[in-house]
Amino acid sequence: MAKKGEASAHLYGEPRKFDPKFRGPIHNRHCTDIICCVIFIVIILGYIALGVVAWVHGDPRKVIYPTDSYGQFCGQRDTLNENKTILFYFNILKCASPVVLINLQCPTTQLCVSKCPDRFATYIDVQASYRYRPDQWNYFRQFCKPGFNNPRKSIAQVLRDEDCPSMIIPSRPFLKRCFPDFSTKNGVLTVANQTTFKDGRGKTRNVTDLREAANGINNVLDARSVGMKIFEDYAISWYWILIGLFIAMMLSLLFLVLLRFTAGVLFWIFIFGVIGIIGYGIWHCYWEYDHLKGIPGSDLTVYDIGFQTDFKVYLQLRQTWLAFMIILCGVEVIIILMLIFLRNRIQIAIALLKEGSRAIGYIMSTLFYPIVTFLLIAICISYWAVTAVFLATSGEPVYKVMANQTLCKYANLTCNPETFNTTNVTKLCPGAQCTFAFYGGESLYHKYIFIFQLANAFVFLWLVNFAIALGQCTLAGAFASYYWAYRKPADIPLWPLFSSFGRAIRYHTGSLAFGALILAIVQLIRVILEYLDHKLKGTQNSFTRFLLCCLKCCFWCLEKFLKFINRNAYIMIAIYGKNFCTSAKEAFFLLMRNVVRVAVLDKVTDFLLFLGKILVAGGVGVLAFFFFTQRIPVFGQEVPMLNYYWVPLLTVIIGSYLVAHGFFSVYAMCVDTLFLCFCEDLERNDGSTAKPYFMSASLHRILGKKKLSPKKAAG
Repeated sequence: MAKKGEASAHLYGEPRKFDPKFRGPIHNRHCTDIICCVIFIVIILGYIALGVVAWVHGDPRKVIYPTDSYGQFCGQRDTLNENKTILFYFNILKCASPVVLINLQCPTTQLCVSKCPDRFATYIDVQASYRYRPDQWNYFRQFCKPGFNNPRKSIAQVLRDEDCPSMIIPSRPFLKRCFPDFSTKNGVLTVANQTTFKDGRGKTRNVTDLREAANGINNVLDARSVGMKIFEDYAISWYWILIGLFIAMMLSLLFLVLLRFTAGVLFWIFIFGVIGIIGYGIWHCYWEYDHLKGIPGSDLTVYDIGFQTDFKVYLQLRQTWLAFMIILCGVEVIIILMLIFLRNRIQIAIALLKEGSRAIGYIMSTLFYPIVTFLLIAICISYWAVTAVFLATSGEPVYKVMANQTLCKYANLTCNPETFNTTNVTKLCPGAQCTFAFYGGESLYHKYIFIFQLANAFVFLWLVNFAIALGQCTLAGAFASYYWAYRKPADIPLWPLFSSFGRAIRYHTGSLAFGALILAIVQLIRVILEYLDHKLKGTQNSFTRFLLCCLKCCFWCLEKFLKFINRNAYIMIAIYGKNFCTSAKEAFFLLMRNVVRVAVLDKVTDFLLFLGKILVAGGVGVLAFFFFTQRIPVFGQEVPMLNYYWVPLLTVIIGSYLVAHGFFSVYAMCVDTLFLCFCEDLERNDGSTAKPYFMSASLHRILGKKKLSPKKAAG
């Protein structure tokens, strides 16, 4: 046994020796990971500089307003297009799908107009009737290039120079762009109740030629209608949604307080409830198995009947119920064996949960710290989003040759619209135009826009992880102050949360930034892998798919492991004030020396907190359901009239779950901190007068160790 203990100690590090002067989180600290702190500050300053440069070069109007073929914004104030807020496409048949239209990649002339066409018309018909129906030309010419007023120009020349569209069709604006006004009549796709139209080139075409675009557009338009109704529901029910979230907050607080008295009861009720339910399931499976005996066809096997879409078919087979019964019996045996062999560790986990509730009761301010973390993350997200938009809209208009002929060698080459007509491109490629393509540039700044976007994403991930790390370290320091108080609550220092926050910022910014940096690098790699997987989805072979899948899985596991290590490293930093690597190593070895306790505590904590989240979200959700469906007579007159009652209902349920998650994350951090302190306490002390335990009397009784010192027992 001695040799086994020595080998284990060598493998997982030596237990920490007793320090008679140790009384909780060390106050006489020094700065840790200074180099990383300096780098972190420099990166933040550089990030601010990047935002300033992007703000100088960027122009969000390029996202807000559509841009015509001349690089001019539609609807921009103090311009010729101020009253022309909608983008019109000369030949929408060249645009294969709505996505092409929205991304401005359609190879046809785009023009800013004040309204979309409301009728069918072709240039040929308008030209023929110009002399005796000039009003038709006056209407049609508003969809031609500005200044064009020559209806005598031949159709061939007009289409070549794209002075006017060959046709216009009834359209309606969406996303500030003119889309065909599709509808269905008796199951037939129509445009303005017509199934055919003239394309302006002497042909009559069917509306189904636009089907590919129509399907996507109709779905989006339906979604817009639903979206407007949802917005209306939010506008008239937001007050009641906030009341529901407030109730969720109060229930979360109540649940955390009651855990001090009910953690063990809740856990064992659930466990025996699960055992009872599984036992009933076993009996029911046997009853069904015996009941089907002798019924024709019940002795067939699953293999005999093959795959069936109706699951009820399988329930008519005895083999199905026999399989269910065997599976449930196996699960029942596993649960019972785990309870028998892990009963002592389960009791320790429950005692730590109760201790966590007691600690939060003494330091109630910790419950509201997640608001600080939320605000920091919200600032990071806002800055990242604004910087990304300004970077994406940086640059000057870039024009490219748009040619109808696929063999034109000048297609997609950059061009200058002012000198384009003097070049040979129009002669070699009839109908080619110099059309606005996107915003960019040839300067050094514009060449590295993608790198800047990547840097923006990386620093964003780093800052978000730092905000989370700061919160974890702050909470750990506060709860460690509680555990290492010899007489609770008399020895708990004043303002433990604020003191812990000050220590984390003043001494350990570098260590927290170091841990956040490692995690941000892994997360950025995962983002890149997801991007590559998305881009190569249509061209990759089986080996590439397998390789990407393996890499994504490996980095997902690595991220989860690093989050676990970082979390416990921050706890050790909060207690001892050492650098990140040393704290991570000591936390890892300490956990490995107590690996079974870690597993049991983690699962028990996860279960109880998940149960709490379900109770809070479910309870508030049921109350909201009865309220919004007018099933509570007392509030019958107060219920707002809604288009969809599930809109505020789902918002309340999801919001309640998130509120509960915010409060319970503090509790989970509390339990993790107390557990590490508990393991440290066991290795440092033996319960004697010279080396007394700092743990509570309930934990000490479960361990069955020596008696507590008189002062501790009295405390």
